Amino acid sequence: MIAASFYNTAMTEAFLHYIWKYKLLEGNLLTSEGSPVVVEKAGEHNHDSGPDFFDARLTIGGIQWAGNVEIHVKASDWNLHRHNADKSYNNVILHVVYENDLPVIRENGTPMPTLVVKDNIPASVWDGYAALMQPALPIEIPCMLRLPEVSSIHISSWMNRLLVERLQRKSADVARLLDDSQGDWESTCYWMIARYFGGKTNGFAFEMLAKLTPQKILARIKDNPFRVESMLMGQSGLLEGEFNDSYPQSLQKEYAYQQKAYQLQPMDGHLWKFFRLRPASFPTIRISQLACLISHSENLFSHLLETTDVKDLRKLFNINSAPYWQNHYRFDQESDNISKNVGKTFIDLLIINAWVPLLFVYGDRHGDDMKKDQAFNILSQIQAENNHITRLWQSAGLKAENAAQSQAQIQLYNEYCKAHRCLDCPIGYQLLKTNK
Repeated sequence: MIAASFYNTAMTEAFLHYIWKYKLLEGNLLTSEGSPVVVEKAGEHNHDSGPDFFDARLTIGGIQWAGNVEIHVKASDWNLHRHNADKSYNNVILHVVYENDLPVIRENGTPMPTLVVKDNIPASVWDGYAALMQPALPIEIPCMLRLPEVSSIHISSWMNRLLVERLQRKSADVARLLDDSQGDWESTCYWMIARYFGGKTNGFAFEMLAKLTPQKILARIKDNPFRVESMLMGQSGLLEGEFNDSYPQSLQKEYAYQQKAYQLQPMDGHLWKFFRLRPASFPTIRISQLACLISHSENLFSHLLETTDVKDLRKLFNINSAPYWQNHYRFDQESDNISKNVGKTFIDLLIINAWVPLLFVYGDRHGDDMKKDQAFNILSQIQAENNHITRLWQSAGLKAENAAQSQAQIQLYNEYCKAHRCLDCPIGYQLLKTNK
């Protein structure tokens, strides 16, 4: 019998997948033709193209079958998804549906045995699912109020897997940059770090700036911080126009020479965003700090690769802006005299978001498990991030003790909670299991 909560929560394929995968159907299972169905093996869940479950073992009408299983909310979805014209679905041995609104056939013209499960879903399981999908209170984490029901062992194991997921997801950015640089790790490191100098707001613009300002050219002038800053500021497009202060005027003059000498093409200065940023995070300040990092480091990737202690890593990123910026946030606009060093929190975010994924991918590409372990170890040495997501988890009773745990929490929230993928989450599974 279906619970009353059915009428408030829509049936989904994901829920049917969950029910089938964990063999939660109850009562007598019969095809639409009345043949009894016994599920010996549900099959391997397929998240790519093709049937939903591979290599299932079923007995249908007393005959044993081995093959694939396809699942839909409505039987007519078989035709809607054009499986009736796809030869790869000819080896589907059972069509599992919630509502049998249309008889369907395979591409080869043979009829498709259909199992209707509408009356075989336990009310307790459905109630648990409905509670996750539509919690009684408007909260961002659907299972927040029930987390104490899940053992710390299950949560800890899941968090470890989420951390790996997080690094693998970030690895895609590293791989993309590595391809763009044709395998040059130093350039990839420079681009990756530059990207995270811009944070969420100006990350794309910083990556563009780094790619438009080749590291090989910067290496020729790295001994002169002023020349490095003039090149980056000029390439950013933020030196366009007329200025009153002598410092931006000097930067303009130097960049005019550099632009001609190296045939440089600047980006559009309008790409930079200042709105709603703290002044300390203005692009002008961050570009000056990046120029300082470039001027005070040679073969940065190689140095980072040799550095295992977080304190030593922080020293490599412990930089300041040019003196002009001590009392400016923008050109020609004087402000209070405040040091514009990058700060420990910003350095830690650079290490977490830029260096650790680089190190992880380097270890993976070179078959060096020690480097991959080093990436995890670095995260465990850094204080947990303090943001909206980590504060949410803390209010739910899960306080992150270090960056490894906070990264796992971010992955869980972004990829599972926000998308309501409770059925793919072991925490959700454990909560549903208690409703059986």
